[in-house]
Amino acid sequence: MPLDTSTYNLALLRIDGRRWNELRQLRAQIRTQAAADGSAYFELGNTKVMCVVTGPSEDSKRRGQAASSASAAGGSASGGNAADILVSVVVGGFSTVDRKKRARSDKRIVELQFTLAKSLAAVLHTHLFPRSTISLSLHILSQDGSLLACLINAATLALIDAGVPMTDYLVACTAGSTSSYAAADESADPLMDLNNQEEQELPYLTIGTLGSTDKVAVLVCESRVQVSRLEGMMVTAADGCKNIREYLDSVVREKGRRMIEEGAIEKGASMAMDIDV
Repeated sequence: MPLDTSTYNLALLRIDGRRWNELRQLRAQIRTQAAADGSAYFELGNTKVMCVVTGPSEDSKRRGQAASSASAAGGSASGGNAADILVSVVVGGFSTVDRKKRARSDKRIVELQFTLAKSLAAVLHTHLFPRSTISLSLHILSQDGSLLACLINAATLALIDAGVPMTDYLVACTAGSTSSYAAADESADPLMDLNNQEEQELPYLTIGTLGSTDKVAVLVCESRVQVSRLEGMMVTAADGCKNIREYLDSVVREKGRRMIEEGAIEKGASMAMDIDV
């Protein structure tokens, strides 16, 4: 990596006191809604997201209504005989300082729904549920940067809780550069997990990796950045994804241990979800 943390002095600390390769405080829960097929809560710093999963469902009437509405919103993904993935993103009016209320047809929300649906379709085993629908409803409670990454992480946890088979954890993290594109600074250093103020001032990208590997499943870059900085930013984001994956795995295992202690499931019983190693 380009920086040596052992000699990192206070002058190079970020606004919130973090070093360049540190994540904000992580917090996650699964099975937060007992009535839902799957649910999760994910918090990264001051960005907080809640996700509820319904399905896989073979209700043809409800599936037709959902498919028509999601097609208009751009938040669906299907693959022939595979299950349809419908994503709905709801932004709370209290999630930002300006308390701006966003409509469901907002361009930014449509882009988030489309990206989430396509990325999840690549890792879920939707071919096991033909003529079915998997619906995800994500509620943004607070925004402070790394929004897409938090949505992906919350959706992954909720799908695991719902028992939907998937290849592996899909985890995401953001990374940026300490200098803007106009500065043309070739020696700019990468930053991990940007907050809202850093995203407004610096170029950044969002990367989603599959499990503990470096296989990139999602890559979104909406700002101009020097080509020479991309490699460092991608490596930094991939390192953040590994750290987040370890935390999510510990949350899932801890929940499973508690369910065994409470007698909800028997030790050694096979779960509906199957993760390929």
